Amino acid sequence: MTTPRRSLRRTALAAVASASALALALTGCQGGSAADDAPVGDPVAGGDLTIAVGNDPTNLNPSGNGAGNDTWYVTRQLVDSLLYQNPDTNELEPWLAESYEVNDDATVYTFHLRDDVTFSDGTPLTANEVKGTFDDIVEAGAQSYAFQFLDGYEATNVIDEHTAEVVFSTPNSGFANATAIVGLGIVGAATLEVPYEERNDGQAVVGTGPFTLGSYTTDVSTVLEKRGDYAWAPASLGNDGAAYLDSVTFQIVPEAGNRTGNLASGQVDVAGGIQPIDVPTLEGQGYNVMSRGNPGMLFGVGFNLGSDIVSDPAVREAISHATNPQEIVDTSLGELFAVGTSPLSSTTPGWADQSQHYTFDTAEAESILDGAGWVAGSDGVREKDGERLSLTLAWMTNFGPNQTSLELLQQQLAAIGIEIELVGGPVPDYLERTAGGDFDLAWANFSLADPDALRFQFDPDGRNNFHIDDAELATMFDESLAAAEPAERDGKYAEIQEYIASNAYYVPVHELTTIIGSSEQVQGLQFGADSRLNSLVATWLNA
Repeated sequence: MTTPRRSLRRTALAAVASASALALALTGCQGGSAADDAPVGDPVAGGDLTIAVGNDPTNLNPSGNGAGNDTWYVTRQLVDSLLYQNPDTNELEPWLAESYEVNDDATVYTFHLRDDVTFSDGTPLTANEVKGTFDDIVEAGAQSYAFQFLDGYEATNVIDEHTAEVVFSTPNSGFANATAIVGLGIVGAATLEVPYEERNDGQAVVGTGPFTLGSYTTDVSTVLEKRGDYAWAPASLGNDGAAYLDSVTFQIVPEAGNRTGNLASGQVDVAGGIQPIDVPTLEGQGYNVMSRGNPGMLFGVGFNLGSDIVSDPAVREAISHATNPQEIVDTSLGELFAVGTSPLSSTTPGWADQSQHYTFDTAEAESILDGAGWVAGSDGVREKDGERLSLTLAWMTNFGPNQTSLELLQQQLAAIGIEIELVGGPVPDYLERTAGGDFDLAWANFSLADPDALRFQFDPDGRNNFHIDDAELATMFDESLAAAEPAERDGKYAEIQEYIASNAYYVPVHELTTIIGSSEQVQGLQFGADSRLNSLVATWLNA
């Protein structure tokens, strides 16, 4: 059923991870971090870490909808994954699974679990919980954002107590990488007994992670407490035992400036979502600043193809040419952020440069609109057959610079006669609006260390956030799922990126960079492969 080469490579993961851990210890590098400072001194057990984040973790069910980066910062501490994606190499390493095999057409994945793992309620991890977790997500369907990672899911077979065989009816070449995300984290039987829609407050989340939920107060804080018996972190994290910290408190501080101020005044130890403008000040005052480019679909403009106006390729092409990403980056972001050259970030495996399709040229944009019959009205806004070229743009308020970026984009498009109404809101509101098709444009991004980030946004047969009806594109995504070999898969995704670009289905603007500030006492803070806060099992406070 499996090819010897692929099976052998998976079985050898443990040795690779051990070597990575040794290199980490010798060099003192912070995995996945752009911070220059190595951890100072030996790890210290004890202490309470306080992290300021901008958004309430609205749904602590790891696979549930409505989550965002700040939520995943929390849930990453509660649940572990079958595999770990090393942020420095993008290679998969052991976590709950010691090894895995995949068959030739990527329809059968076999995971061999560790035999020493327990959930926070004391029950052992077995293949039954792997089956239960995946079955539960599929049954939840649209209630779960993680449902899209199980495309073609047929069943999980329990081969024995510590062997789970996940079977797909159609190829799913992205599944191995997907098992490393928080959304496919394994939950215990006690969680699975609670109706899916009743798990939002997190009290029902029983995971195998290094921390458990102590308390949750909406819009105030989430307090996590250390598990003393934890002993199965990925080797390359640098700590194979219980977390050093006694507790972690995620404090909700919506304003980015207040988060920076709280860090500078010593009220918190770590601040997430640092504004680019605050980086020089923090660094000048001796605070550590970590930054890492996010893989996945970068920030840009997506189009609702169900909208009459933007379903016209001429309008999309004009918007593409009228958008000046460099001006947006220079004005609202700065040198830590890269201009987009493809729907995928350049840090994503499988990225392919499509910059030839994205040229800033207002004269060309105006010519395209003129040719399509859109003429300037008395107030400067173009019209055609009595309809104004006035569009709504939906956006999420979860990233501070978004508003400045979009106000500038609004001005750029106004210069060629396109009126934009900005409709912002928190993540759940944005998801509801886009799912219902109540928008023309969407300011979107999706961080994932895999090119499948595009499938989850653009596949006509999937979640299809942009309401695209394109049989050719759907076939291309099917072919990408069937491409089991990495080189073939990268080739398929290069074709998809070119297709999306040439059809003006998306206008990339800038790659996202995650920026986190911390006091000099905080050591071992790391980013995951998705550029979100990693497991805190190896983080400590150096008094």
